[in-house]
Amino acid sequence: MSEHLEISEAAVADAVDRALAAVRATTTVAELKQARAEHTGEQSTLARMNASMRSVPKEQKAAAGKLVGQARGQVNAAIAEHESVLAEAEERARLEAERVDVTALPVRRAPGSRHPLSVLNETVADIFVGMGWEVAEGPELEHEWFNFDALNFDPDHPARAMADTIFVEPVDRHLVMRTHTSPVQVRSLLSRDLPLYVIAPGRVYRADELDATHLPVFTQVEGIAIDKGLTMAHLRGTLEHFARQVFGAEAQIRLRPNYFPFTEPSAEMDVWQPNAKGGPRWVEWGGCGMVNPNVLRAAGIDPDEYQGFAFGMGIERTLQFRNGLNDMRDFLEGDIRFSQQFGTVV
Repeated sequence: MSEHLEISEAAVADAVDRALAAVRATTTVAELKQARAEHTGEQSTLARMNASMRSVPKEQKAAAGKLVGQARGQVNAAIAEHESVLAEAEERARLEAERVDVTALPVRRAPGSRHPLSVLNETVADIFVGMGWEVAEGPELEHEWFNFDALNFDPDHPARAMADTIFVEPVDRHLVMRTHTSPVQVRSLLSRDLPLYVIAPGRVYRADELDATHLPVFTQVEGIAIDKGLTMAHLRGTLEHFARQVFGAEAQIRLRPNYFPFTEPSAEMDVWQPNAKGGPRWVEWGGCGMVNPNVLRAAGIDPDEYQGFAFGMGIERTLQFRNGLNDMRDFLEGDIRFSQQFGTVV
């Protein structure tokens, strides 16, 4: 049974004063919500006074009802007004906290992208895959037989010297950091069926000093084709198509006689650069030739039945003279400004 409260002007005024004081003391909408519950809810003084109206004598009900009703209206009006003020203040505070100075310099975060060497490497692979070739990979730590012997390098060839090749201890295990990706060609000859058309991109290692034109670790792409009836004409046509895809439709190549242990005849390949810095000129690009019969025999292939050609060039060197870059060390610095000149490629 609810408690009977006296309804008098003094009691009602006291309840109103306490309610208004509580409302004015609130500083947040949440606090005001709590004050509303305490001073207008079912257990509040004014609500219990209103419930006590049933006990007021009939002749006093009108006056008492008017007194309590006006009090409750006054408190509710004060709550609504104060709630509007607090809500507006909180909204201003939130907007201030989220304010953005549109005149301030923005924080610029450069988008990431792949290294131009990686992009060029994939472009080369796509060119040959488009011609029906396959892409092959092999270990970077290689046995000397695959790196030299199977490729017709003599035991006293200068490339076997420790000044040029990185041997891995113990030396008597005959393990080297591969000096070219040609061992992948040998492994392909031993493991794949003929005819064979394979390119082998990958990192290679040389005992070179790091300078503007040399890197101790760089990327090569080498190719080998073994089939019946292949000639130097097929080699030239393949490389000319390759050059035009990489350097543009105006690119031309020329082959100059040279010597490589694993090809015979062998040639040095130059590419014509019409847009080279300093004017159009021929630039040495890589080596090529017909696969030496000794290399075919090492892989168990009859050189009287099958012939082939092979070629190889450096990806860093290709990027360097294609884009007019002066210093290969820029490839390794990780400076985003180097990559930005090639655009963002993801």
